[in-house]
Amino acid sequence: MAIRTPRFATIPNIAQAEGIGTLEFQALTAMKENIDLLTGARGVVTSTAITRGTIGVAPVAAGLQRVTAQGSGYTVSGVTVPSLDDYGRLVSNVQQLANDVAALRSTINTLITQLKG
Repeated sequence: MAIRTPRFATIPNIAQAEGIGTLEFQALTAMKENIDLLTGARGVVTSTAITRGTIGVAPVAAGLQRVTAQGSGYTVSGVTVPSLDDYGRLVSNVQQLANDVAALRSTINTLITQLKG
């Protein structure tokens, strides 16, 4: 999935006009500086805002849809043991579940890395 870098127009500097008081001028200047930092207009990458276009993780599709092991087996000398086919299906189900967990862990780690910047 390609990461699309957002683009923002810069806000021109605010001139202190005759009708604007000192408090209003300071507030507007501080807001402009914060917007510049969030949009990356100042070149400071660590404080750039995260937008939907900057997240580049593909959706994770789960491989395990249902458990195929049945739990049936045979009784040998008073002990119930699974059939070889059922045991093989259980091993396959557990392996698929482990693969799904690993894929989700990788996706979450990628998201955390992207969100940290």
